[in-house]
Amino acid sequence: MWFQSGRRRDLCAILYDAGELRGQKLKTRLEAHYETRLDPQSFYGTLDALVSKGYLARRTEGIADVYELTDRGAAGVEAHYDWLTERVEGGERRRDGESAAADANADATE
Repeated sequence: MWFQSGRRRDLCAILYDAGELRGQKLKTRLEAHYETRLDPQSFYGTLDALVSKGYLARRTEGIADVYELTDRGAAGVEAHYDWLTERVEGGERRRDGESAAADANADATE
């Protein structure tokens, strides 16, 4: 998988939509989505990891860092979107707690 946490995925999704954002604005949007306050050190550590892996680009404007997705980051968001769309549109929503694998095993024994 191209990301290693939901937070990384969600940061990239926000930037996919927004284009580019200052770090504080990005943090505010993610906190609104999660409905909780994020530790600044942890948040900026996540951004640093995404920059070092080539998913985000960072530049400085005045005293603020501005982040945007790289082509690699955009491709990751699009691939995850495709994967999630296949899961949602391609399968039935399980309400009884059983997995599709259990159904397949039952079908194979019949």
